[in-house]
Amino acid sequence: MNTTTDTSQPPPTADRPSPLTLPVVLVGVVLVAMSISGTAVALPSIGRDLDTSGAPLNWVVAGYNLAFAAMTLIAGSAADRIGRRRVFIGAALVFAAGFLATALGPSIIVIDIARIVSGAGGAGIMAAGGAILASSYDGAARNRAFALMGTMAGIGIAIGPTLSGLLIDATGWQGGFAVFTAVGLLVALGATRARESRANVSGPVDWAGSALFVGALSLLMFALLEAPALGWLHPGILITGIVGLAALVLFGVVQRRSPAPVLAPALVANRGFMGWSLATLTTSIGFLGVLVFLPTYLQAAAGLSPSAAGVAMLLLTAPVLVAPMVAVTLVNKGVSARLLIVIALALVVAGNLWLTALNADHAVAAVAAPLVMIGIGMGASFGITDGQAMALVPADDVGMAAGFLNTLRGAAEALVIAAFSASLVGLLAAKLGDTSRAAAVGAGRLTSGAEAAELDAFTWSWHLTQLGVGLLCLLLSVVVVTLLIRGRAATSQGTA
Repeated sequence: MNTTTDTSQPPPTADRPSPLTLPVVLVGVVLVAMSISGTAVALPSIGRDLDTSGAPLNWVVAGYNLAFAAMTLIAGSAADRIGRRRVFIGAALVFAAGFLATALGPSIIVIDIARIVSGAGGAGIMAAGGAILASSYDGAARNRAFALMGTMAGIGIAIGPTLSGLLIDATGWQGGFAVFTAVGLLVALGATRARESRANVSGPVDWAGSALFVGALSLLMFALLEAPALGWLHPGILITGIVGLAALVLFGVVQRRSPAPVLAPALVANRGFMGWSLATLTTSIGFLGVLVFLPTYLQAAAGLSPSAAGVAMLLLTAPVLVAPMVAVTLVNKGVSARLLIVIALALVVAGNLWLTALNADHAVAAVAAPLVMIGIGMGASFGITDGQAMALVPADDVGMAAGFLNTLRGAAEALVIAAFSASLVGLLAAKLGDTSRAAAVGAGRLTSGAEAAELDAFTWSWHLTQLGVGLLCLLLSVVVVTLLIRGRAATSQGTA
């Protein structure tokens, strides 16, 4: 049976979206993306001012990522049920309130909680924003809207660290967070002009499914984030991981029996949709670890200043600003979206495997070509995956689908950062025989008189970590291609 919604005809003139709809959603997207990539720049200042370090300080970033990943799917389903504009406005207000509380926070505990609130708001902005675009535009206009959404996400990721650093230098970290508050309020105000839409669904809210999903993801991410510090065999880590996996299995059971599930089983069974969803997961895995951790290596190995390392990273981030619109333009001109995503995945896989040639003597030259390849692959994925996935989803499920896509991205971000760090430090500890020394080297601090040995160990750990990332991306790419082929065959049979 074919469940694909026909989106070839534009909506009637009376239902055309407000001219402010697309700009407001795009500003919200770039704001959330900047808050994800730029917050780490503020950590040293926060640590000095509040005299804190270690896990409490790291949760300023991790708490946001956790809340973002855990709440995105729920926010998308809520948008379908109670109104996409309503959820978007409410999420923007929550986002702004969380940043205001962060700016005014007197202690690290208050700031950590405020960051979790901000992450939940960011989840709603991304999920409801994608649902608003999916319900407001059709055909080529929808493709362009999602390509612009991908472009703005890329811009936010690219300029987030630089702009956040400038704001912190000019106003202090409190002032930097306050600026996000002001822009968040403007986004909420602008969204009042958007057209409201919701799904034709009824029935009780799936509170059990929502609680199980948040609980499972929270427990699993906590285990992964804390394991490097506590140890993988620590009883708390083992118990948390096991309970998290059990909650995830129970979530799947509940979704099959719920009359109004948070994640409809039919959506997961849609091979084409899952293929596009896993494509965005794969490119995120191949992009994020390099984005977060390579600047530290460049500063330690090549002696680059933070600003120079940031300029070098433009090799990775600049293509993300251009590739989305190029990819969607090609699709709108008749080029196969499946062919483009295969090329994008190949670039991400090849770029990550090529980074195993990283060396300290010519660090920037060694990474230049691989970074450009990964950036182009990520940018092309940004431009086409969401639009192609949404075209395979019934109109009543677009919020849920948007939430699922952004949940994958958010979960990938949190998990990849934690796993990449754990791999680097773990391999360094095995090579150097000293956990504390390994942590210092992984943070770019080399011991005077032992720089050569530590740099060799750092490079070796990078090679093995990148090999693992590249092989994982290759495996996922094979799964993506298989799902897309089978999904196309199923669609052809359904329309025959």
